[in-house]
Amino acid sequence: MNRTIENWRGGLIVSCQAPANSPLAKREIIAAFTEIAEQNGAVGVRIDSPEHISAVKKTVEIPVLGIYKIISNASEVYITPIFAAAREISEAGADIIAIDATLRPRPRGEKLEDIVNLIRNELKKPLTADVATFEEGVDAAEILGFDAVFTTLSGYTNDTKHIVKPDFDLVEKLAARLSVPVVCEGRLSSAADVKRAFDCGAFAVVVGNAITGIEQLVQNFVSATPSKTIAQKS
Repeated sequence: MNRTIENWRGGLIVSCQAPANSPLAKREIIAAFTEIAEQNGAVGVRIDSPEHISAVKKTVEIPVLGIYKIISNASEVYITPIFAAAREISEAGADIIAIDATLRPRPRGEKLEDIVNLIRNELKKPLTADVATFEEGVDAAEILGFDAVFTTLSGYTNDTKHIVKPDFDLVEKLAARLSVPVVCEGRLSSAADVKRAFDCGAFAVVVGNAITGIEQLVQNFVSATPSKTIAQKS
């Protein structure tokens, strides 16, 4: 097993991200989130975009799992969808590269297996797979040779959109089958969720919105206030 990934064993990876139009989407704020994560025991951080990865690498020593979200009309795949995106986050300093490993068509007609081979041969960085289903996880680990499998996309593809809670069943099935680490990511919102993920065999967990999703937290509390209730009735 890759040494960097081994250091994740039994730990928390904090996803420090913000929507592009958010006041939080500033280099210094994302970097501050990661500093807080490191100071309080996180074993890694998940960071979007070369700009933010570069800033974070100057702030923390824990491993940076890099992604690059690129939204387009050409494909539903947006997490590091093409090799050029992987190259950019690698050059920005990502210690590990995460890519969408679902079976959906990718932009520019690029093939998942070709991207994996290019990353292996040219970038030489550990590679993790964001998947939505058991079959995708098995393919990623046993056919394509990813270093770890994340359940990130369960609930976010057409085949899995009915799943609205953490997919503990997927974690359990993948952990029982695969020899590579299985990381639980997606809608973990409490310490109880984290404990259950590990009980299901997770190697590590990723928590994002429950920690850094300040905007959603504000909205949740505002929705329960009298002023919000009055506004909805009027």
